[in-house]
Amino acid sequence: MIRNIPWRWRVAFALAFALQVCHPLCAQKRRDPLNPLEIDQLRDAMLDPDERLKLYVQFSRDRMTKLVQMRSNPKTTDRALQTHDMLEDFLAVYDELNDNIEMYVGRKNDIRKPLKAIIEADTEFQSNLRALKDSANTNAEEAKQYEFTLTDALDTVDSSADDHRKTATEVEEYMKKKKKQK
Repeated sequence: MIRNIPWRWRVAFALAFALQVCHPLCAQKRRDPLNPLEIDQLRDAMLDPDERLKLYVQFSRDRMTKLVQMRSNPKTTDRALQTHDMLEDFLAVYDELNDNIEMYVGRKNDIRKPLKAIIEADTEFQSNLRALKDSANTNAEEAKQYEFTLTDALDTVDSSADDHRKTATEVEEYMKKKKKQK
């Protein structure tokens, strides 16, 4: 049956198959935005929601601070690419923060204290991201290279800030009910 298929079709099928197999191998792997020390700190804090969430806030803040410092350094080369990459790193860590909040809320952990720090950090992150978006010293060509990532970061932080406030209220109510039941 294969012999009845013209050789051109066989080559086309082989090429299509090879592309499907090789494509995932050729895809660029995204590096982990956390360094080994940070990963160890998170692993050590796995059973302590307060400490783990504080670490994620600290790591998010560290990335935002590095971004702001890089942007203000006149010696920075390839500012647009670095801005894009640093925004992606910030978002990756911030998304992990949100995933952990959901996990601890689902477990009915008392995370009122870290939620206060998270809400304060949200305001700081929003301010820094808006300042970057409104930056007058950025040319349009440069801004295009990270515009989507910046918009995504702003949208994520804005919606998460609202979610964090609602979650704080829900956790407060749950903890009051839990206290009354004792």
